[in-house]
Amino acid sequence: MDRLRIVGGQRLQGAVTISGAKNAALPQIAAALLSPYPLELTNLPQVSDVENMLNVVALHGAEVSRAAHSTTIDARAILSKETSYDTVRRMRATVLVLAPLLARFGEARVSLPGGCAIGARPVDMHIKALAALGAEIDIENGLIVASTNGGLTGARVVLPSPSVGATETAMMAATTAKGETEILNAAREPEVADLAACLTAMGARIEGAGTHRILVEGSTTWQPAKHHGIPDRIEAGTYAVAAAITGGMLELTNARLENMASVVQALEAMGVSVWPSDRGLVVSRDGPLKGADLTTEPYPGFPTDLQAQFMALAACAEGASLIRETVFESRFMHVPELMRLGVNVSLQGTTALVRGGAKLKGAQVMATDLRASVSLVLAGLVSEGETIVNRLYHLDRGYEQLDRKLKLCGADIERLSA
Repeated sequence: MDRLRIVGGQRLQGAVTISGAKNAALPQIAAALLSPYPLELTNLPQVSDVENMLNVVALHGAEVSRAAHSTTIDARAILSKETSYDTVRRMRATVLVLAPLLARFGEARVSLPGGCAIGARPVDMHIKALAALGAEIDIENGLIVASTNGGLTGARVVLPSPSVGATETAMMAATTAKGETEILNAAREPEVADLAACLTAMGARIEGAGTHRILVEGSTTWQPAKHHGIPDRIEAGTYAVAAAITGGMLELTNARLENMASVVQALEAMGVSVWPSDRGLVVSRDGPLKGADLTTEPYPGFPTDLQAQFMALAACAEGASLIRETVFESRFMHVPELMRLGVNVSLQGTTALVRGGAKLKGAQVMATDLRASVSLVLAGLVSEGETIVNRLYHLDRGYEQLDRKLKLCGADIERLSA
């Protein structure tokens, strides 16, 4: 199993190209199952989660064709309407194929996802959204068995909380429902709006994506489509922290300021400068870091996917920082590993108190999930001596060539093969 070796103390400087958004790509790949016409996706990140989702649609019978800068999915000849547990257990996002299969064929069988390191993340809201559109849902032997009697029907879908996955499920299913569907308390994330843009290119009629109220006019007439995915705001935020934590300056090519307002606000509160460039954003720090409090919230609030990275940054700041996690109940699993590097953290329920100014020293650490793994890399960049980060398969799920990108900006980092 690969590991990363990092020797801290290098100031990062240069430019980093931000890849396409993983969390936007996954539902778009699933959405290809809705249509009998090809969907060409560009700006897909080369990460293992995307590879796994492409394998899932291929297992259902879709033809996946790769070119230099694009991937085409042709789902005209679907062979299977069932997704096995062996497929779902690798990545919970594969539950997103449930709605497209049900909407197109009137039936689907998808294994219930297994556990998740950062929390329960139940699929109840996905099921309730489909039931509101007229689907009959049963749980049989660990499978979600969904069917329709004559197709789905447009309805009002009220989500109990703004779940990104449930919003995407409701939106995809509604594209084939008879009549209009209104999705209330919808997630506002840019990835949801990007899925709507992809579906619109395929022939769907959607209004309000990016707000709490989405309208979908069903009975879509599908057509061949091409869609260019948005850049990854979480990757951009991670490299912004890398610039800040090392006292460096990085230009984040392709990063979009309009999708990162809460992140930029948090960085500026900690003494980091952020400004737009012709190609994206520039992040720089010359003076000392200052402690700051933050609370994770659904978009447009501060993203839970950047909480671990900002904890590493807070460890290097003057004073204390209070970090509240309100999205996932088990998202402090990186704390014991950061403490191995010298980070001073006290936990009480869903709140972490980070006392800054500690002298970090390299050590052997182990990743517990995707974002936890990159927080260890960030802390390693400023730790004295050598840090070894194990379990890189977590990191490879969502970061394209992270070690190469950091090395090109001056980091002393290398991947060690098992």
